Amino acid sequence: MTGTESPRGSRPWLMRTYSGHSTARASNELYRSMLAKGQTGLSVAFDLPTQTGYDPDHPMARGEVGKVGVPVTHLGHMAQLMDGIPPDAMNTSMTINATAPWLLSLYIANAQNAGVASAALRGTTQNDIVKEYLSRGTYIFGPDASRRLTTDVVAYCSQHVPQWNPINVCSYHLQEAGATPTQELAYALATAIDVLDAVRDSGKVPPDRFDATVGSISFFVNGGIRFIEEVCKVRAFTQMWDQICADRYGVADPKMRRFRYGVQVNSLGLTEAQPENNVARITLEALGVTLSQRARTRSLQLPAWNEALGLPRPWDQQWSLRIQQVLAHETDLLEYGDIFDGSVVVEGLTAELVESAQAELTEVLDMGGAFAAITELKRRLVASHTERVRQIESGELTVVGVNDFTETAPSPLEGDESILRVDPAVEAELVADLERWRSARNSNRVVAALDDLRVAASGDVNIMGPSIEAAHAGVTTGEWAQALREVFGEFRAPTGLGGAAAGGTSRGSALATVAQRCAAMAGGPPRVLVAKPGLDGHSNGAEQVAVAARDAGMEVVYEGIRLTPGHIAATARDEDVDVIGLSILSGSHLELVPEVLACLDAEGVSAPVVVGGIIPAADHQALRDSGVAAVYTPKDFELSAIMADIAGLAERARARSG
Repeated sequence: MTGTESPRGSRPWLMRTYSGHSTARASNELYRSMLAKGQTGLSVAFDLPTQTGYDPDHPMARGEVGKVGVPVTHLGHMAQLMDGIPPDAMNTSMTINATAPWLLSLYIANAQNAGVASAALRGTTQNDIVKEYLSRGTYIFGPDASRRLTTDVVAYCSQHVPQWNPINVCSYHLQEAGATPTQELAYALATAIDVLDAVRDSGKVPPDRFDATVGSISFFVNGGIRFIEEVCKVRAFTQMWDQICADRYGVADPKMRRFRYGVQVNSLGLTEAQPENNVARITLEALGVTLSQRARTRSLQLPAWNEALGLPRPWDQQWSLRIQQVLAHETDLLEYGDIFDGSVVVEGLTAELVESAQAELTEVLDMGGAFAAITELKRRLVASHTERVRQIESGELTVVGVNDFTETAPSPLEGDESILRVDPAVEAELVADLERWRSARNSNRVVAALDDLRVAASGDVNIMGPSIEAAHAGVTTGEWAQALREVFGEFRAPTGLGGAAAGGTSRGSALATVAQRCAAMAGGPPRVLVAKPGLDGHSNGAEQVAVAARDAGMEVVYEGIRLTPGHIAATARDEDVDVIGLSILSGSHLELVPEVLACLDAEGVSAPVVVGGIIPAADHQALRDSGVAAVYTPKDFELSAIMADIAGLAERARARSG
């Protein structure tokens, strides 16, 4: 061996695909199929009602059941989800945050019913609520209550589930919201510090177990297309986390200071235009987090090529799994030590990132930490994303097939059958299942369990014990969350729209032209309502539309996420808006848009409605037939053109009403 080599046969990372849809039984079938194809870990995607604490029969769950993940409403669903998958032999990652204590409780209770002790369980709950406030939107409770619930999970796992990663601090979603590498490093590390400080100060973890608790913290990182920069970013993460663990928490064992992270590579950069290019993007992004041995990911899940079009099919997910397997088993990647050690470029850029991220991290800590600084961090992310969108519009940032190299032959991969569609009947089936579950359980035990849950939440008792008992009692996801809503209330996160400098000229001449048109419009500038109906919390696109409309001289009404159709209609009426823009990325557009239109009609609102989001081409005409004036998808990246359309709609609407 030369000194740069490592022993042949180094173990590859855990290979996962992020998946779940329709029902627990259908998802279980998918999981077992992927495991048979060589997948080595599970990554469970839950549907939006499960993530935000609603049962399938709740009005807020309308149109969302089973769409972007699997619904898990009670212990029976968890048993179906894991059927035939031994809990003590599987490493299971669960992308769940606000309801993380509950889903972990269901997982533990199901294992107990199978005779498996919690100490044997291995896996991860995402459980990072800060990035929910900043980017993903599946929060329920306010920062203080959410930090308390996170602390309880960490403390419980420290004693009872020691092989479990109780939190997966997510820089992934920060990059999706526009974070620069510096921001991604700083905000994720600030979140980890905030949580560990809270655990230490809670007294719920004895000092002799605190080092192991620090060692149980894991991270979830985004692998972007600038893969040299991404290599340096993960090396910077590794270096900074080691220093934080040693200096701030006094952890002596280097193993407990390891930066333990998993990856899903970038979904923000996947394109609807020429989606076959996404395969190359996914492969290059995987290299960024696997090439550097010292900073190599411990688990990797790759999105499918068609996720900018809709839900991937099992074959699409198999393709992404095969990319990992070729990389790990056909190439010589695992046969050598770190090929970047001594690289002037890599070590120089890593040092630059460490320096800039440390400065940003110090600023966040000086503001009181990640939880206290949510409003400012959101503002900064919206500003960063606005700049990225501006660069794409101007051509400064090339996106192949979108703003350059757009000539293409027809793709044989596209078409109406290129994505998975969830049967609309699933929602009714889940509602009926829920009725049967409730009627079969011991209602007295349910009432007692929910009472104990409220008492624990109101005091200082760890929430996990009462939650596990509630799982065994047959409590549902919505009932668990409602009990905590009664104690903690609900929260609305900041929109961050003040983060980008106002003024059309800052976005280029095309938007400035629209601004001049709006300023000269009879009756004053148009009023535009940007709204997100349903439970979809991915607000990045809606925020950028709102910022662009403001910079185009329009008056903008934007109230954030999770609005009911009735609320949207009432706001449109009260604000006397000229145009209404709806943003839906969860696949629930065919259910929610007609409801919004019906509510608008009932309120006497005649303003034209446009819809944007992940909307398959086959659904565009149905939306137009229902009364929608225009449909926009990710391929419509030129916000100045969209603003010109909206200005025209406002002019025509005023002419009709005048």
